[in-house]
Amino acid sequence: MDPVAEDSPLVSADAIDGVGEDPERFLNRELSWLDFNSRVLELAADPDVPLLERAKFIAIFSQNLDEFFQVRVAGLADQVAAGVGRSSPDGLSPSDNLKVIAERVRGLVERSEHLFIEEIVPALAEVGIRFSSWTELDDDDRKYLVEEFEGRIFPVLTPLAVDPGHPFPYISSLSLNLAVVLRDPSNGERKFARVKVPPVLPRFVVMPDGERFVPLEQVIAQHLDQLFPGMEVVETVAFRVTRNADLTLEEEEADDLLIAVEMELRRRRFGAAVRLEVDARVTPEVRELLLRELDLEDMEVHESVGPLDLGGLWALRDLDRPDLKDEPWSGVTQHRLAAGEDEKVDLFKVIADSDVMVHHPYDSFSTSVEEFVRQASRDPKVLAIKMTLYRTSGDSSIVKSLIRAADRGKQVAALVELKARFDEAANIGWARALEQAGVHVTYGLVGLKTHTKTTLVVREEGNGVRSYCHIGTGNYNAKTAKLYEDLGILTADPAVGADLAQLFNYLTGFGRDVKYRRLLVAPHTLRSRLLELVEQEMAAPEGTGRITMKMNSLVDPASIDRLYAASQAGVEVDLIVRGICCLRPGVPGLSENIRVRSLIGRYLEHSRVYRFANGAGAGMPLTYIGSADLMPRNLDRRIEALVPVLDPSLQRRVDEILAVNLDDDVLAWTLGPDGAWSKVARSDGIDAHLTFQAAARTRSRPGEP
Repeated sequence: MDPVAEDSPLVSADAIDGVGEDPERFLNRELSWLDFNSRVLELAADPDVPLLERAKFIAIFSQNLDEFFQVRVAGLADQVAAGVGRSSPDGLSPSDNLKVIAERVRGLVERSEHLFIEEIVPALAEVGIRFSSWTELDDDDRKYLVEEFEGRIFPVLTPLAVDPGHPFPYISSLSLNLAVVLRDPSNGERKFARVKVPPVLPRFVVMPDGERFVPLEQVIAQHLDQLFPGMEVVETVAFRVTRNADLTLEEEEADDLLIAVEMELRRRRFGAAVRLEVDARVTPEVRELLLRELDLEDMEVHESVGPLDLGGLWALRDLDRPDLKDEPWSGVTQHRLAAGEDEKVDLFKVIADSDVMVHHPYDSFSTSVEEFVRQASRDPKVLAIKMTLYRTSGDSSIVKSLIRAADRGKQVAALVELKARFDEAANIGWARALEQAGVHVTYGLVGLKTHTKTTLVVREEGNGVRSYCHIGTGNYNAKTAKLYEDLGILTADPAVGADLAQLFNYLTGFGRDVKYRRLLVAPHTLRSRLLELVEQEMAAPEGTGRITMKMNSLVDPASIDRLYAASQAGVEVDLIVRGICCLRPGVPGLSENIRVRSLIGRYLEHSRVYRFANGAGAGMPLTYIGSADLMPRNLDRRIEALVPVLDPSLQRRVDEILAVNLDDDVLAWTLGPDGAWSKVARSDGIDAHLTFQAAARTRSRPGEP
């Protein structure tokens, strides 16, 4: 799933200036995110979801929680350590937040363990996929594992003793480890050692039949006598540590941002511990030792009755069992973008005729966005390509196209965001490769992350040049484009092209008071203009005000208060919020005209859409799509861009997308005034993801727009 939100746990004073005083009008940000992860987990409990997909959702839940602790919990712990006592908008202090988080997480982890042990494991066993413990294996199985251990596992193990000559070893974040208590038979002395479960090996050892899995730590535990010959093994317990993974960059003092990020990445490995996961069978002796050495409190310990690190369940997706997975989907190519039998489609001609909207993963990313950049890199008429890269895939066709374009003498500029969380190392690698190819690479602006997803292609045509643009809601990442739902527009609108040229000049050079004709750009005009559009709906003729927004997260207090005001003015507000929502809907006198729903399913809902029924004036709707959520980080501390959808046929498509989201009764949840989420009762059986797949197939047929 999309990475955990990256802004500070406390909203800035500027962001909440002028809003009301009652913190009850805001839901807690951290608990709202945990509610989102709970909705993800409930997909693992849904019997209508294919079995291996249910296991996948447990893995996603587990990995989401890892990132939550690495970033959000770590940030709150830092504030407690620094003595910060200021409350978040809902009224909780950092220490109070940590307490409610610990209680909520404990219940969620218990739920995930129950689902895995009591439901998923037995159900998998019924179809021939078994999670086996050492005690359940027969002699032939154990013989195989002995050979596997001696041949592949033992050579990469490094036991580390703890005694006066060997201090407690550093435990890397998210690594799986065995705490081993040993007794020396010669004198009865007890000793402690740590064995790291090698992350280079699969989480589960697969038996020769290909359908039985044994946890790697169990295989190692059964062979500790080879690691500690002559010693008696008294206790063995698995544990795992989560550390602070937030980067702390003093950009103003960094002469070279790339080097600064590299240094922070090395420091990240040594961040403070924020969570200890340990087998529930741990003895008080080992528990106390781990807490002392890791400098943790009881509240930060999570005892598990099942295997640690259920993110390893992703390995099951490699099984050749299509009967236990979702039906495969490959994005289709819109008929307008499809090549003929004897020639390839000229994307520039198509875009020049009219704007193109792509809806991933239903529309193919490779035959639209990647092909757009590929053709630009090869077209002799193309003079320049400029692009922002926030996250991209390991084998990026787009980056290769940029390198090819530079090799052919085109002016190529790439803004690579080095601070994209957990993609920093990959982006450093791409930045260096692009620089070596002659691409003009910049790393963004001091104090601002560049999160916008934009491409500008300048092409020589006739007596001048023409700009072709792509602006999207998702990253230029071919892998996630198959998993994340996103929208994008390909356009030759001269005003959009001029705006993007201004934006890229601002990003790569110097400038203030940049003016834009079409785009809403953060931190310049985006916040103020969206709030103006909300007020415009409030001033519309009675009964006509309507706002529909789709986003990943709604956190910004000022935006929430403005939506409350709109509700009180009679404006109907529908919010489709995948993750965090701090707005409390349906409260009489406050938000009775606001409805909030969340779609959780096969694809990660990632697009951001903002529709105002009277936004263009005189009852004409105005719709924007782009990269920004309504969060303080997006509105105030990032470069974001929203583009208006002006083509009437594309406006209708966006309206249809929003309507399907609001009609869905298979994937949808609704938020109540008490802050509780409930599953929408199924009536018509409308599944948004299946509906959009069918619509994409229709668009691939001749004669369809």
